Amino acid sequence: MEEVSSYEKALDVLSSFITLRSPADKGSKCSRFEFVFDYIKILDLEEPISKMKIIHVAGTKGKGSTCTFVESILRNCGFRTGLFTSPHLIDVRERFRIDGVDICEEKFSEHFWWCYDILKENTNEDLPMPFLFCFFTLLALKIFTAEQVDVVILEVGIGGRLDSTNLVQAPIVCGICSLGYDHVEILGHTLRQIAGEKAGIFKHGVPAFTVSQPDEAMSVLQEKASQLGVHLEVAPPLDANLLNGLKLGLEGEHQYQNAGLAVALCYTWLHRTGHLEITNLEQTSSLPESFIKGLRTANLQGRAQIVPDQHIDIGSPGDLVFYLDGAHTSESMEICARWFSIAIKEDSQPQDNFRASHELVQMPPDERSRKNSIQVSISRRHFLYQI
Repeated sequence: MEEVSSYEKALDVLSSFITLRSPADKGSKCSRFEFVFDYIKILDLEEPISKMKIIHVAGTKGKGSTCTFVESILRNCGFRTGLFTSPHLIDVRERFRIDGVDICEEKFSEHFWWCYDILKENTNEDLPMPFLFCFFTLLALKIFTAEQVDVVILEVGIGGRLDSTNLVQAPIVCGICSLGYDHVEILGHTLRQIAGEKAGIFKHGVPAFTVSQPDEAMSVLQEKASQLGVHLEVAPPLDANLLNGLKLGLEGEHQYQNAGLAVALCYTWLHRTGHLEITNLEQTSSLPESFIKGLRTANLQGRAQIVPDQHIDIGSPGDLVFYLDGAHTSESMEICARWFSIAIKEDSQPQDNFRASHELVQMPPDERSRKNSIQVSISRRHFLYQI
């Protein structure tokens, strides 16, 4: 009988964690936000976290893309990066990236068991084991501590105010992406309520950026910022001319808004950490080459991703093409459909996207069949899947 690896055992244990629908569910002790600070003490992470130079990003749409742009830009500026995002598409290790690469199985297992064993030994009925996303957050911070990264980019899970990533007390800069209606049973049924939860990541005196928002949402962000002495600015969409004829690594017109926010966050991080002396954070007539390269090479599987299927012999190589994107709001579905209609008209196979898609294409059929994909639209030999 083949011996089960430490990594496989870790995946089995993860399946036993509680996944909560609402982080504010008062009916479950393990959902209480304040417990996260007890977990930090148990894991002896208080001091390491206080020294981390963190960028914290919340929002309804675009926060994963924005965080991906930020990580790519700062990595190309020469910094060692730690990126925590959710959810994962194929492998849980996608959530934890060091210098743009998923953490390896060996290191994942090492840090997983270190956190799990200590928490298991020190939790009880009054202080239960953390729920799944909270554990992932703690694990990410342990990994980034061990890997001695220069910058940590944290993507909020749900909301912000009661999200486990909000254990961060002194980020370098915060970002709020486009706001809309999502998780209304948790965050509230109005944009005002939702914006209030997202603005929960604001910290006293820490600068923050957002994008153009509906008036109802923007007024709340401004109110919360004023209460905390937060200098809140609206980052403009990236001017495509600043890329010198190149394209963003993430496809879609909406990505220029996310890229603009990412640029503002990076400039501010560089400035506040003493790596850049600037007086004006607005995009001017040019971007540093490192920024352009970061924006051009940013990669996120399952986001406006084009995958030529190389495993089906249909006479014309690459004739069968899959277009993959994700959406969970009506606005996002419209953007997804718009990107698809433009992409199929171009009738091309971007090499950058193909290389980034290689891992997904090479998955065994039984692995691919387990992914929760819904066929949304079909054009002749072009397939759009919403993941």
